[in-house]
Amino acid sequence: MSRQNYLFTSESVSEGHPDKVCDRISDAVLDAFLAEEANARVACETFATTGMVVIGGEVGLSDRERLRNYMGRIGEIARDCIRDIGYEQEKFHWNTCHVLNFLHEQSAHIAQGVDRDGAGDQGIMFGYATDETPELMPAPIQYSHAILRRLAEVRKSGAEPTLRPDAKSQLTVRYEGGKPVAVDSIVLSTQHECESQTSDDIRQIVEPYIREVLPEGWIHDKTEWHVNPTGTFVIGGPDGDAGLTGRKIIVDTYGGAAPHGGGAFSGKDPTKVDRSAAYAARYLAKNVVAAGLAKKCCLQLSYAIGVAKPLSIYIDTYGTGEVPDEVIERAVAQVMDLTPRGIREHLVLNRPIYARTAAYGHFGRAPEADGGFSWERVDLAAELKAAV
Repeated sequence: MSRQNYLFTSESVSEGHPDKVCDRISDAVLDAFLAEEANARVACETFATTGMVVIGGEVGLSDRERLRNYMGRIGEIARDCIRDIGYEQEKFHWNTCHVLNFLHEQSAHIAQGVDRDGAGDQGIMFGYATDETPELMPAPIQYSHAILRRLAEVRKSGAEPTLRPDAKSQLTVRYEGGKPVAVDSIVLSTQHECESQTSDDIRQIVEPYIREVLPEGWIHDKTEWHVNPTGTFVIGGPDGDAGLTGRKIIVDTYGGAAPHGGGAFSGKDPTKVDRSAAYAARYLAKNVVAAGLAKKCCLQLSYAIGVAKPLSIYIDTYGTGEVPDEVIERAVAQVMDLTPRGIREHLVLNRPIYARTAAYGHFGRAPEADGGFSWERVDLAAELKAAV
């Protein structure tokens, strides 16, 4: 039997974190190409440091001349991302940083497998869902994201003008009887305007928003607070620490509460199963829990490059399943085509919907009218119950 009483910790990082700046730029490049052509191929990586952004990787459009012409937009896309995030500091400013573009045409050897509707790479992908929050996400990561999203809102609205874009949060949540009941420690580090602001000053700013976001009663008289514990945090973003696409894969997913296949998401078009199959796995795991078939569900998919059919489907409900796990495995294979093309069509992934995923988690978000976060729908629940 799994443990019922324990502490579990997850962290999140803001859109201004150096790695998240890079994720955002990579996904914005992806969106731009998908807006131009639904079947565009993109594998875009970004590196950011003091005063500089470097973009590289592989892209493809059906018309090579149009692809060459489109390359001239990359610098503008990157600067727009940096401006929206809010960087206007001396050594990392959207209008003055250098943007170097080293994108090139996709390898024909990779394209040949994908063009036959096979997977764009080999790999294993995991999806997870749990009934401990309304979003069917683990509580520590869900509320760590919520804190930083709220602080970004008040920073951008002007309500808290001394906050700056770079920030990290971390929550240690106490579980009793297998359910989250309290927060035993809160860690929040946020970039701020001037060196005269102390840790106590920053706590006075952020504490009301943290209390607003967390469930009532979770903060108690023994909750430990660590707000800007090192003191001054004025130099932030890529000027304080270099950033790179794809380095926050646990922040992007389940905060360590579930396995991770190792593949990053940002900058990859949906022919790459690192991204699309991870979304499909979350979609199916969430629908299993929404259908009442289990309280927790972890689902693994595996693929081979150039091969359409998944090599394996594995489900673990941690002893919470209403039916045997192998029965649910057969059911998920029945209700959804898990080939790369089947996933893209079912979730309608060939759309410019990815820049919004680059911060505050790819999962636990509300499905949007234009198809964003389609993998968060629970429209397969009834069909799964019928199949079981």
